[in-house]
Amino acid sequence: MSMHPSLSASEKGKKQRAVLKRIERIKYLQEKGTWKEGDKVYGLPKIKTVRIKIKKEKVEKAAETTAAAATGASGKEAAPAAGAKK
Repeated sequence: MSMHPSLSASEKGKKQRAVLKRIERIKYLQEKGTWKEGDKVYGLPKIKTVRIKIKKEKVEKAAETTAAAATGASGKEAAPAAGAKK
């Protein structure tokens, strides 16, 4: 039997976690160099996750500037190369 659509978890309904899980904290602390193999796994400091919100206006402006920069950069690269050949 298949699962009813109302019972399945969707990406839209998930909340962002405020604190990392133990295994994620250990990986993070290993990268920073504050936790070594053999240290205790209990009593680890809580590590907050970074929440990023981007408004639609900023996304559209960023897309426009990157597109303009890409076309402008290709034109600028071609001009010195042509000058170097002469």
